[in-house]
Amino acid sequence: MSEAAAGDPSLTGQPVRRVSCAGAELTLLGTAHVSASSARAVERLLASGDYQAVALELCESRHASLTDPDSVARMDLFRVIREGRAGMVAAGLALGAFQQRLAEQFGIRPGAEMLAALQQARRQDMPVLLIDRELGVTLARLRASLPWWRRPALLTGLAMSVFSSARVEESEIERLKQGDMLESVFSEFASRSDGLYRTLITERDRFMAARLVREIAARGLQRVLVVVGAGHLAGLTAALEDPPAAPGVELERLARVPPRRRWPRYLAWAVVGAVLAGFGAGFARSPGVGWAMVVDWVLINGVLCALGAALALAHPLTVLGSFVAAPLTSLNPTIGAGFVSAAIELSLRRPRVGDFARLRNDVARPGGWWRNRVARTLLVFLFSTVGSALGTWLAGVRIAGRLLGH
Repeated sequence: MSEAAAGDPSLTGQPVRRVSCAGAELTLLGTAHVSASSARAVERLLASGDYQAVALELCESRHASLTDPDSVARMDLFRVIREGRAGMVAAGLALGAFQQRLAEQFGIRPGAEMLAALQQARRQDMPVLLIDRELGVTLARLRASLPWWRRPALLTGLAMSVFSSARVEESEIERLKQGDMLESVFSEFASRSDGLYRTLITERDRFMAARLVREIAARGLQRVLVVVGAGHLAGLTAALEDPPAAPGVELERLARVPPRRRWPRYLAWAVVGAVLAGFGAGFARSPGVGWAMVVDWVLINGVLCALGAALALAHPLTVLGSFVAAPLTSLNPTIGAGFVSAAIELSLRRPRVGDFARLRNDVARPGGWWRNRVARTLLVFLFSTVGSALGTWLAGVRIAGRLLGH
């Protein structure tokens, strides 16, 4: 802890470090995203008048979420699903739900220390530097950093953040005060995976350091307060003590989303080809075998996709539409059954203004995902997609079994 922190009662227990970098003096304040004392510490430091700017562990989207809560009401849900961003939006809501529950438990607003910094900076007409990497980029790189068989761990971590008990245990709170919100959600998996930890924490430390170096040089800053989660304090300090020589190149490298591998697309078309070949072989053997294969394909695909929609409490017509769509879309990888199911649900139960307004609070509770029409549409998409994928493989196995005479 710095001398300033030690001599200021309002900063007791708040980790503070000072770093010289790129000709500027940086004061790094490590905060807990669920602590009211962190918000007070931020206000006190900025009110001292010792700083020319404040840098925050926020990206553009998280900043917009904090400063413009109504922005979610302007979301085009159909476009989100059509562009394949439904999973990313659901992941963001799950992370926000986790933070919302913590904030409610402690009686503070999520990101209170960041809001305090933004408000104090506005009063002092002080520049605000958003230095964190976009959440979507981090999650995309997180997914790409893992082999495909470990990716379900990401979904498990997100699901646990939503469906675990509403009250967080004291031991978990203490870990959160020393860690990072993203790391906490995936803590069980991050501790066992160097790749996961590197993407969640180390890369972001390097990214924030590069952003700081670039902004300091561009604005000619000499004294900056840097507000980050306590879990980033050590890593960011080390990154600033060894700053990148070319911050722009470093930022471009760390913000690059790895392209999706082509083999899953080829595999999907290979499965379609194998299924069609199986139908041909079945009809060549006998019409009875061929039609039995068709029935297997329709029933297994349709039932599992419809079951996914039903588990999301979709409209009965959506469930029926999912049953009809899955056997057809599974033979055309360019159109997903989940997209069709979600489109039907949107046409039957279009979200109201109130659903968007309540979205962040509703998803903080497991039941709210099914009550809120926006969240439920996302669940319809995700559950029916999983159901259709399972149906494709199980039906394929069944068809192969018929060909082999089982």
